[in-house]
Amino acid sequence: MPVYSISHVENVRVCVVMVGLPARGKSLIAQKIVRYLSWLSIKSKCFNVGSYRRKIAGVTGADADATFFSPNNEEGLKFRQEAVNQAIKDMMSWFLDENGVVGILDATNSTRDRRSKILKLCRENYIEPLFLESWCNDEDLIKQNILDVKTTSPDYINKDSEFALSDFMKRIKFYETNYQTLNQDIDSNLSFIKLVNVNTQIILNRIESYLESRIVYYVMNLHIKPRAIYLSRHGESLYNLTGKIGGDADLSERGWKYAKKLPELVLKSLGEENINTDLTVWTSTLNRTQQTASFLPYKNKLQWKALDELDAGECDGMTYEEIEKQFPEDFKARDDNKYEYRYRGGESYRDIVIRLEPIIMELERQENILIITHQAVLRCIYAYFMNVPQEESPWMSIPLHTLIKLEPRAYSTIVSRIKADIPAVSTYKEKGTSQLGEFDNITSKSRDLLKGSSDGK
Repeated sequence: MPVYSISHVENVRVCVVMVGLPARGKSLIAQKIVRYLSWLSIKSKCFNVGSYRRKIAGVTGADADATFFSPNNEEGLKFRQEAVNQAIKDMMSWFLDENGVVGILDATNSTRDRRSKILKLCRENYIEPLFLESWCNDEDLIKQNILDVKTTSPDYINKDSEFALSDFMKRIKFYETNYQTLNQDIDSNLSFIKLVNVNTQIILNRIESYLESRIVYYVMNLHIKPRAIYLSRHGESLYNLTGKIGGDADLSERGWKYAKKLPELVLKSLGEENINTDLTVWTSTLNRTQQTASFLPYKNKLQWKALDELDAGECDGMTYEEIEKQFPEDFKARDDNKYEYRYRGGESYRDIVIRLEPIIMELERQENILIITHQAVLRCIYAYFMNVPQEESPWMSIPLHTLIKLEPRAYSTIVSRIKADIPAVSTYKEKGTSQLGEFDNITSKSRDLLKGSSDGK
C-alpha cells in the first residue's frame, strides 16, 4: 500500500506539462517531482522530449548548432515534432498499459496551440493536465542554468563553456519568437502553476485534486540554485563493535577519531574556492551523531527527531545472530521484503520515508547542508536523491567513516565520496545471513548503487 494511496482514493491520473524557455530549470524540476513522488510510492515517470529528439535526429540533433532550432529550419522542425509525438505516444501508453499515475512531459510546450492539443488528448483519456511553467528573466540564473546544461546535457559533450553559453543563448532567441507565457486571464480554464524566477512569485490556477495539491506543495519548496548536500553516518559506535543494532551508544575510540577528522574531510570536499561556505549541520537526537558533529566549526547545528535511526522495537540492542535465533520467522520475513518489514513494536523502511518527508521538504528549501545520521536513514535520503527503487534502497552499502557529497543537476545527481583513513567495522548485513560484512556476492546493481549510479539496516 503506498504512503499516499491517491490513485486508489480518487482514481486520478495527472499529466504534468512543463512549460518554459530553455535554461529555466524545467528538467531539474521535472526530475525532482518524479523522484519525490516515486519515493512516496506514487508511480511517476518523466518523458523528456530532448532525449527523443537526440535519438531520432542522431548526429544532426546532438551536434548541430542553434540553427537546428530555428523556426525556419524545416528539417529541424520535422525532427522536433516527431520527438514530441513519440514522447506523447510513449507517455499515453505508459498511463494506459502500465497504470501510470503521474507522467511528466518535459519540453518547452511554448505555444497555446501545442498546449491545447495536449489538453484535448489528456481529457479524452481521463487524465488531468497540470501545466507547470518556469518563467525567468534573471540573467545570472539563466547563465548558471546554461552552464549546468553544458556539464550534464548530451547536447554539449566535448564543447567548451564559451561555445555552450553563446549557442544556447541563440537557441533561446529562436524559442522566444513564438513563446506564449501562461496567463490567468487567457488561460483561466487551465490548472497551472507558474513559477516566476524560481520561487520569487508563485501563481496558482484551478488546483483541484489532492494529488495536484501535493505536487504544488512540493514545487513551492524548490529552488534550482547550485548547492551541495553532504551526508555522513556517525562515527563507529560501541554498539557497532559488538554488532548490536539500535540503542544510544557512545562513539568508540575510532569513532572519536573520525569525529575529529570530519572537519578536514568537509573542507577538502568543499574545495578552496568554497572554503568559507557556512554549512548548516543536522543531526539526529542520539548521542553518536551529536558526538560526531562536536568538532565541526559551524555554528548552526540542529537536531531532528526524524533523523533518528530505524526503531528496532523488541530487537533493539540485539545482534542479527540473536534475532535469527530468537525470531527466525521475522528474520526471514525481513530478508524477503526489507522495505516493508516492520520490527515488532518498531519501524519499517517505509515508516522512515513517512517521517522523513518534512526533512526532504526542508532540504529542498535549503542550500548547503551537512547531515550526520544513521545507516537506514541515510539509505532513504540517498535513495530520494538518486531515484533508487524502494526494494533496492535497504540493501545499499553506506559505510562508516565516509563523507558523501551530492550535487543535484538537471539530468543527474553528481556523487563524490571521501573516505577517512580510519578503520571501522562493517555493519552491512547481506541477504540470507546474520553475519556482518560485505562479501564477494554483492550484485552488480548493488555495486553500481554504492558507486553512485543515478539509475539507482
